[in-house]
Amino acid sequence: MTAEIIDGKAFALDLRERVAALSADFAAKAGRQPGLAVVLVGDDPASQVYVRAKGKATLAAGMLSFEHRLPASASEDEVRALVEQLNADAAVDGILVQLPLPDHIDEHAVITAIDAGKDVDGFTPENVGRLASGLDGFVPCTPLGCLMLLKDRIGDLAGLDAIVIGRSNIVGKPMAALLLGASCTVTIAHSKTRDLPAKVRAADIVVAAVGRPGMIKGDWLKPGATVIDVGINRIAGDEPGTTRLVGDVDFAGAMAHAGAITPVPGGVGPMTIAVLLRNTLVAAHRRAGVALARDAI
Repeated sequence: MTAEIIDGKAFALDLRERVAALSADFAAKAGRQPGLAVVLVGDDPASQVYVRAKGKATLAAGMLSFEHRLPASASEDEVRALVEQLNADAAVDGILVQLPLPDHIDEHAVITAIDAGKDVDGFTPENVGRLASGLDGFVPCTPLGCLMLLKDRIGDLAGLDAIVIGRSNIVGKPMAALLLGASCTVTIAHSKTRDLPAKVRAADIVVAAVGRPGMIKGDWLKPGATVIDVGINRIAGDEPGTTRLVGDVDFAGAMAHAGAITPVPGGVGPMTIAVLLRNTLVAAHRRAGVALARDAI
């Protein structure tokens, strides 16, 4: 058996093209473009790269991009005041505060200040609660992208056994909630889980989001399982002084056991920004009272 490669890059490109087309349609109906505001505090190099990528993708999708940069010395009150300003800005449909924030700022307090209707990251307590309750709201981008890839590969997920390895608020917990919503039987595993290999072997769907390179071994997998590898880990490359990206799953080993697997890079990663654009488009439609078919994106 050789696993099928799930091409997240191609899926994300298609989603972004659909979002761009629907953004143009929205602009014609609403008389304005959808708008996404990104707040970056400090000068973290990785965050700067992400913000630039999000800005380019936003413009390419026919949306307005608003970037707000504050120094690392900015106070929590200053950041929250900016968020409140964006909450009141009619041109802004989505607000994203780039994490992590400097240590002296309470991330929870800042995220809670975001208007839930503009919370396109799906991190506010209101949206977290709506997801847990099975109500309509905004879902964190990475897990929603994972669910899209799973449904595209498998179709109906009802009745399948799924394991989510990792319990973060950003990926693990919302991923489990989404899979429950799709009528899977869900196990959440973590660092205290006993006999993890046995639990993985029972799963039709494996979502790995622990941040440990190659932790999930190929022979842990149930033959034919669908594997979604959320991990992005930078390790030493084959040549001195080089590095390469790997996932949380031993990719070479998994290829001999899985039915399908996302690669790293090129799997889940491209989905995150594509879903962010999708969520912004949904927010714009809701705020403007313009109808959007549920299955459009």
